[in-house]
Amino acid sequence: MINYNPKDWFTFIFHIHKADTFRKLWPLMLSVAVFSGVIAFMELHFLKLSQTATVKNIGMMHSLLGFVISMLLVFRTNTSYDRWWEGRRLLGELTNISRNLAIKIKSLKLGKEEYEYFSYAIPKYAFALKEHLREKQYFGKNSFLVEVDGGKHIPNQVAASLSSRVFELEVAGKISGEQLIVLSGDLNRFTDICGGCERIKKTPIPFSYSAFIKKFLFIYVITLPFGWVFSLGYFVVPIVPFILYVLASLELIAEEIENPFGEDANDLPVDEICNNIEKHVGEILN
Repeated sequence: MINYNPKDWFTFIFHIHKADTFRKLWPLMLSVAVFSGVIAFMELHFLKLSQTATVKNIGMMHSLLGFVISMLLVFRTNTSYDRWWEGRRLLGELTNISRNLAIKIKSLKLGKEEYEYFSYAIPKYAFALKEHLREKQYFGKNSFLVEVDGGKHIPNQVAASLSSRVFELEVAGKISGEQLIVLSGDLNRFTDICGGCERIKKTPIPFSYSAFIKKFLFIYVITLPFGWVFSLGYFVVPIVPFILYVLASLELIAEEIENPFGEDANDLPVDEICNNIEKHVGEILN
């Protein structure tokens, strides 16, 4: 995730960051500029359609469809941001649950061996979940404390190990039944958070909706020069690519943030959150 100063307008306007959509769109913008120039030349000099009133009115179509495409893009970006924000809330809850569980474990006055186990296992769940959402596997150091099978759901295995250890403490008489219930409530939240993150990860925007927006956007932009050339002349060459940049950028941003757990520039700071969990849990239990 990019850290920035929202009040630094100069940097926003004149600096092209690697996450800027202009870097991705400039080849397409250049192609549209060339296409617009060819259309302008053909209509003004070769076909000489400047006096044809019917062709002049083709711009009315863009006026009518402009509202429709703006509504579609607003809905698209809002939906993607909702997914991004829900992912951030789930990761914030994971941080809080990890800290609360560590604080409760510390208050039980258990032995050094138990503290060592929980100070490793609690953060390991966060790291395992992070890699799971990125379709990778996490085994971690000191894997002998929590053994996992790479062919299975690793976050579930870590959660099962934590749960088993808590039940063993109750059987050994180190914690009471009431304390077991309290700790189990926090452990259950781990799986709930995992399920919420998986729902965001594995439920993308419906294909037909995303495909329709891209096709609609392409047809809308590619037909702009046909009607606008009579009022703008060769100014369609810079103006049409700029309109493409504005509209296509909204779609690209929505695509990037709809899966907020990846490693793109605008994704959530998942690595930093996991490192903070490891740091804070270690501070509590050591």
